[in-house]
Amino acid sequence: MKALFLAGGLGSRLKEMTKKLPKPMIPILEQPLLSLNIERLKKYDIDEIVLSTYYLPQKIKDYFGDGTRQGIKISYQKEEKPLGTGGAIKAAGKFFSETFFVFNADIVSDIDLKAMLRVHREKKADVTIAVTRVENPENYGVIEHDDEGYVTDFKEKPKKGETSSNLINAGIYILEPRILDEIMVGVSTSIEREIYPLLLRKNYKLAMYDQCKYWRDLGTPQDYLAFHQDILGGRVNFPAYNFSKASIYIGSDTRISDTVKLISPVYIGNGSTIAPYSVIGPYTVLGKNTTIGKKSRLKDCVVWASVNVGNCAQISNAVVMSDGIVTSKKNISQKDSFLMKFRNLLQNNRIF
Repeated sequence: MKALFLAGGLGSRLKEMTKKLPKPMIPILEQPLLSLNIERLKKYDIDEIVLSTYYLPQKIKDYFGDGTRQGIKISYQKEEKPLGTGGAIKAAGKFFSETFFVFNADIVSDIDLKAMLRVHREKKADVTIAVTRVENPENYGVIEHDDEGYVTDFKEKPKKGETSSNLINAGIYILEPRILDEIMVGVSTSIEREIYPLLLRKNYKLAMYDQCKYWRDLGTPQDYLAFHQDILGGRVNFPAYNFSKASIYIGSDTRISDTVKLISPVYIGNGSTIAPYSVIGPYTVLGKNTTIGKKSRLKDCVVWASVNVGNCAQISNAVVMSDGIVTSKKNISQKDSFLMKFRNLLQNNRIF
């Protein structure tokens, strides 16, 4: 079976994190997000994927190539201009002659794709949309449905009292190729806000699949940090990682002083160095070849590869990008990428 990943977004909500890196390539521990999601597919008998790209497409292609390293066939559909989710699906339509999956590339979930496909076929649906529950649907596109699990309406950011549903689009779809005929070629369009309502008006069958226990949109630095906390805390499992709240993972060729205190859960990448009397953790990720100076304190943060943290520095609730330098005694603490707060001081990734 085939699947399409919509991987062309600019990642504008991640700002500095995606300035030189497409959002599907942001590291999850030390593996690109897109690689993590592709690995999940192989257990569901998906053996070929298409990557729809636009922003920094070569970085994606250079990493994945034809898919040999991932053990799955990979093809590419490059957008010359932004086409939106609907236009991107239409542009990639030439690859699909049978039922296929579509994934937003910045979504992570534990959805059982075989079960979702079974529901799709049982309901003889033209489209099946995975949904997830939220407490407050006012900031989302809400899906209304009947008692049999078919979609009856879409409401974008409804005000209180305008809907009784708390189900939102989870960014995972199963499509029949015939619906591609309803999307115009080369026109920017939204599958969620334009095409799905059009299909409803034309009496296509749109079903929903609501058995999603874990779901997260990695659209903001806060969500990016929270997802790492979920992995380290054992609240979500992916093929490459199986942590518990007490886990401490230390890679190869590391140099960690005997006086360093590690508070689980912690992930330390290959080749990293931690100087004496530092405290690392909890919920901390250090990418490979990272250096931490003496008496530094890091917690609730994600540090990418090849970062140099000076002596007596403190970092919490922050993301530090690759090759960054955090100078001695710098105190960084906020629930955001600190590079945003200090962007006016940023010169060659050095934080003064």
